[in-house]
Amino acid sequence: MRRVLPLAALLSIASPAFAQENSAPMSFPDAYPETRRVDVVDEQFGGPVADPYRWLENDVRNDSEVADWVAAENEVTDAYLDTLPGRDVFAARIRQLFDYERFGVPVKKSGRYFYTHNSGLQQQNVLFVRDAIDGEGRVLIDPNGWSADGATALGEWLASEDGTHLVYGVQDGGTDWRTARILDVATGELLPETLKGMKYTIGASWAKDGSGFFYSRYPDPPEGEEYQAVSTDHRVYFHRLGTDQADDRLIYATPDHPTYSHYPYVTHDGNWLIVITTEGTDSRYEVTLIDLTDPQAQPRTIIPGLENEWSYAGNVGATFYWATNRDAPRMRVVTMDVSDPQAGPDNVAEIVPESDATLEGAAIIGGKLLTSYLVDARTEIRRYALDGSKLDTVALPGIGTASGFGGEPDDSETFYAFTSFNYPTTIFRYDVASGESSVWAQPEVDFDPTQYVVEQRFYESKDGTRVPMFIVKRADVTGPAPTILYGYGGFNISLTPGFSASRLAWLEQGGVFAVANLRGGGEYGKAWHDGGRLQNKQNVFDDFIAAGEYLIAEGITGKDQLAIQGGSNGGLLVGAVVNQRPDLFAAALPAVGVMDMLRFDRWTAGRYWVDDYGYPSKEADFRVLMTYSPYHNVQSGKDYPAILVTTADTDDRVVPGHSFKYTAMLQSADIGDKPHLIRIETRAGHGSGKPTDKVIEETSDLWAFAAKWTGLEITPHD
Repeated sequence: MRRVLPLAALLSIASPAFAQENSAPMSFPDAYPETRRVDVVDEQFGGPVADPYRWLENDVRNDSEVADWVAAENEVTDAYLDTLPGRDVFAARIRQLFDYERFGVPVKKSGRYFYTHNSGLQQQNVLFVRDAIDGEGRVLIDPNGWSADGATALGEWLASEDGTHLVYGVQDGGTDWRTARILDVATGELLPETLKGMKYTIGASWAKDGSGFFYSRYPDPPEGEEYQAVSTDHRVYFHRLGTDQADDRLIYATPDHPTYSHYPYVTHDGNWLIVITTEGTDSRYEVTLIDLTDPQAQPRTIIPGLENEWSYAGNVGATFYWATNRDAPRMRVVTMDVSDPQAGPDNVAEIVPESDATLEGAAIIGGKLLTSYLVDARTEIRRYALDGSKLDTVALPGIGTASGFGGEPDDSETFYAFTSFNYPTTIFRYDVASGESSVWAQPEVDFDPTQYVVEQRFYESKDGTRVPMFIVKRADVTGPAPTILYGYGGFNISLTPGFSASRLAWLEQGGVFAVANLRGGGEYGKAWHDGGRLQNKQNVFDDFIAAGEYLIAEGITGKDQLAIQGGSNGGLLVGAVVNQRPDLFAAALPAVGVMDMLRFDRWTAGRYWVDDYGYPSKEADFRVLMTYSPYHNVQSGKDYPAILVTTADTDDRVVPGHSFKYTAMLQSADIGDKPHLIRIETRAGHGSGKPTDKVIEETSDLWAFAAKWTGLEITPHD
């Protein structure tokens, strides 16, 4: 049960609210460290492009000058943040709010149930196993002792089909690289082998007999370039338990196409290996089958061309079920007889047609087809018979996000998580036969959800497009209030309702939180994604600016009360709109952003992003990129909002050089006397694997900074 606190206790005042004034004012730009400028100018398509801070691209681990710059910037930022009284209040309250028991969605394998758990303030989640659904859990893997600072995390994990072994990834200091180990589930003992070369995910799928698993890996990067080298030459191997990685058998590779990536998946019956091939971030797949019942079988590509999304939902013998956007921008479910030599994208039968909602995924569980849809950015689960006839809709607790629904085609049960802005993530067991859900694990969080309201509104963007936005606030907040507007707008990623303990600390103080579902995301299918990428990328920025204008016009926030936040592609979003409309925002919080749009494809995962951004080496794309690249479009002579950039030294997804160069450009420009600072975390990466303490410290800094510049008065929590 959730603990419900009366409003009076939740909002009690222990001392007068802090006035948001610096106790030791710092003078900007005088306080900034001096950053060396270099005379680097590239000729691109007939014109000069200056890059005066290119030296800041160098890896901080290998360049002492960059390391000194990082230390100097952090010193200035820390000194400024120390002057914000709300910082300690937020840190204390976020720590209290984080201190609740959390569970992950269980995964069932041969009668054993595997799930993650955190007792509250553990730095990393712990992996547990139960021998029965209501049995007592035992610790299988506890990463909390792996490093002194808690920054070594348990990455992805996957149990064998018989539940006897488990392969898992170790993620150190936030890097995207993974080291894989294998565990005997019964004894807890590690097998002797260690596997390397996996990145972003361990990408493993077990053989049905448990003899080993298929996985993908990259070759070793050049020495000293582990955190910056471009990722290429992805290959699929088979690892047999108890053998050295050097003896792993190569299963699939495309040496003539080194930019292709390959991900293996063994079908539920164990008879087929599916290899999904991609080239970028778009869901454009090539699908190759290998018959595992025939040792001499050769790979057979049944879906060529990297043109559409094809997501495996399950199979009944040779009849494969796929969710695809071929001839259906919002997706549909089709079947394909893979025993037919003519099997391919033109030889399918439609089972579930495209609808007004956006199909996100499908799976065969308990002889039924479960499908997950987005209806105006909130989840709806629909159930069908295998012939496509509609059965019912799964009853969810409310408007929010449901995820999970994994398992085998003959399972009688499955599990899912449900969450919303005012609904902490709760785990449910779903009985396939009865269609009934029951709570499996429900957290108790120190807040009263009835004291918060969640609205979904729609507003018009610059070109008249109707865009949805969620608005969350305390029920008694009725007038214009300090507001954080969050956005992403890219890579077909949808922003859906979800609970955040750290965000709750902002809401408790009377702040508003808004999430805009910008074009470029996947909320309304392929057309919505296409409307915000490549030559249409400006639509994303227009949507976000229009969201800010709407919040002010509707009296939800006031002028000088609006802060904006986004990470990764969302960091690019924040950087771009601040350049385009610096007058609209009081504060900006760009995190791990892509800030140099002319060189993003030169590092690590950057080469994948051309699907959304285009190629800097192509003139038409270059012209578009130059119009919004945050690093290249800082406008001297205009007053900018207060900006706190955040990144981390081990981010090998969006290398920190993006944020370093962008910050240096901000600090060198004549853009007013508000602070334009950077916070650089150590032994952390793009976000995953970050220990609890670092999350709390970073968020309290962000909220205190936003509170200072939006005028939010901070009251200590009782």
